[in-house]
Amino acid sequence: MPFFVLAPLADVTDAAFRRVIASYGKPHVLWTEFTSAEGLCGVRHKPLWYNLLYSEVERPIVAQLWSANPSAMEQAAAHVARLGFDGIDINMGCPDRKVEKRGAGAALCQRPALAQALIRAAQCGAGDLPVSVKIRIGYERDELDTWLPALLEAQPAVITIHARTRQEKSEVPAHWDALARAVHIRRVQGSSTLLIGNGDVQTIAEARAHAAASGVDGVMFGRAIFGNPWLFHPSVTRDALPAAERLRVLVEHTQLFETLLGEVKSMDRMKKHYKAYLAGIEGAETLLPQLMASHSAAEVAAIVERLPG
Repeated sequence: MPFFVLAPLADVTDAAFRRVIASYGKPHVLWTEFTSAEGLCGVRHKPLWYNLLYSEVERPIVAQLWSANPSAMEQAAAHVARLGFDGIDINMGCPDRKVEKRGAGAALCQRPALAQALIRAAQCGAGDLPVSVKIRIGYERDELDTWLPALLEAQPAVITIHARTRQEKSEVPAHWDALARAVHIRRVQGSSTLLIGNGDVQTIAEARAHAAASGVDGVMFGRAIFGNPWLFHPSVTRDALPAAERLRVLVEHTQLFETLLGEVKSMDRMKKHYKAYLAGIEGAETLLPQLMASHSAAEVAAIVERLPG
């Protein structure tokens, strides 16, 4: 049976949302938002360190780092190990131009030797913690036949493959056929690295079908988690829940965000969740503008409490 994990989504899967997910439908493994290794090695930038805030209910929890500097990666991995995480992941797939300009994220696909050096540096800093990487199938085109073997040589514990190129971002359907080829490449190389497939998976049933067809060990879910902390629950589906329950969790999520992160992060970050929570709820078109105009968890709770019934 495949295992299921939650993707590290910047400005989405923060400590508050992960805690809600852990309460209502916990996956097998959770990832933090990605965090700059250099930032962790310099002066302690408070919002950055909040990216690594986690609770025991989230375990196993993996901290994701990004960098193109092996020395910084080693130091940051050591920091993460001291914080008690269960694993360290290196982002080698982010298409953000600011990240790429620093040679990190998806840009590493074009520098496999540096990618190997970063994995080995993280392994050195991490001690006994497993080190994994998250990649794309290539930069402008599918380069798995050369890119994946280079990574496997460095022996990461896990490689998560987003089944699109950097140029495709998330604008075309994921190429799940590439995952079957990745499994074949691993077999030929005799590697024990686990492979996780990622891209366009909306339901557990879809994940199982993709895993069976491709042979990957696990499946990572990304955008499907928006407004749906019940995604990984074995018997609960969001659309079958009463509107009142979904709204209650929306309020709970907002309150947790304010409590855990309100000191360093804007409440506007919560607003991207509201439309997803309200999907399919009668009267959402009236309720959503009110929530988008709110400025605090107390306001959000008051708006929901005023609803009839």
